[in-house]
Amino acid sequence: MSTAPKTPAQAAGGRASTKKELPEHFKAYKHVWVFIEQERGVVHPVSWELMGAGRKLADKLKVDLAAVVIGPDGEATQQAAAESFCYGADLVYMVADNLLADYRNESYTKALTDVVNTYKPEILLLGATTLGRDLAGSVATTLLTGLTADCTELDVDADGSLAATRPTFGGSLLCTIYTLNYRPQMATVRPRVMPMPERVVRDTGRIVSRPLGLVEDDIVTKVLSFLPDRDSAKSNLAYADVVVAGGLGLGSPENFQLVRQLATVIGAEYGCSRPLVQKGWVTSDRQIGQTGKTIRPKLYIAAGISGAIQHRVGVEGADLIVAINTDKNAPIFEFAHVGIVTDAIRLLPALTAAFRARLSPHSRDRIAS
Repeated sequence: MSTAPKTPAQAAGGRASTKKELPEHFKAYKHVWVFIEQERGVVHPVSWELMGAGRKLADKLKVDLAAVVIGPDGEATQQAAAESFCYGADLVYMVADNLLADYRNESYTKALTDVVNTYKPEILLLGATTLGRDLAGSVATTLLTGLTADCTELDVDADGSLAATRPTFGGSLLCTIYTLNYRPQMATVRPRVMPMPERVVRDTGRIVSRPLGLVEDDIVTKVLSFLPDRDSAKSNLAYADVVVAGGLGLGSPENFQLVRQLATVIGAEYGCSRPLVQKGWVTSDRQIGQTGKTIRPKLYIAAGISGAIQHRVGVEGADLIVAINTDKNAPIFEFAHVGIVTDAIRLLPALTAAFRARLSPHSRDRIAS
């Protein structure tokens, strides 16, 4: 693998000197694949977001876009395959076996690596979810290829190599990583980094089925029972239409309650910047940024947040960003659509009172429309 900083020119001895002729046995690797993540019959939305990104890469490379659907034999897996065509797939590779009803690293790694070794994609994309991160690392290790994790941008360069961009050094820099001489080129992308493509109703196309080639005795991990996480719906930041967040500029945990109060009145989710989690003011599931949640709301209100790059990459997909900060030179004003230079501790109660006076419980949904 090679890492190239985003600079106008490459220094001598950089990526240009490490680029070699692709080994002969890798030249047969073609097409862009997206792993369709599903659990208990529900496809994770990041899979459809990646289908949109994969479609752009495939069109640039003039190759097919394929979805890889792995799951139990039954209607849910068939439906996931059919939906893949509605989000742009040219074909679907499917491994359906009841041993795949629950995610287990061994069985899913075997299924995905077998399909890759048989049909040879040049690019393989997965969501950077808990499941996707676990599977991607295992598959990349098994295939002896490179993996770029938590990407914020995907592209292909002039020679057709995948250019995967991600923050580094704690989010202070962006770097573009290339997997030069190995295939497939793998990357994971977090939910909401890529826009959701339009769903277009299409007939089911070509589906290539592969056997799993395992029996239960081959799998060390056993599923004894399924206990749903009672707190799994606690935070829905990634898919909220309206988000209100606070930062260190609020000064104290007590003042952060002003963010929660405004969010409650307008029917929004609330979040925070990384320093508030580090101080213990807010739980980590509410953190927004590269090391927290990536969001794409229709409205984002940031109160007392400076807007360092680590936070910026988590919010810049928002349709409208309203920033409140006492420092007129705060970095957040460089990318906010509306900037208000004032003390958030004074403004937030005023906003909350104004919204409470004007909004009935039935009219809150109009804010996100």
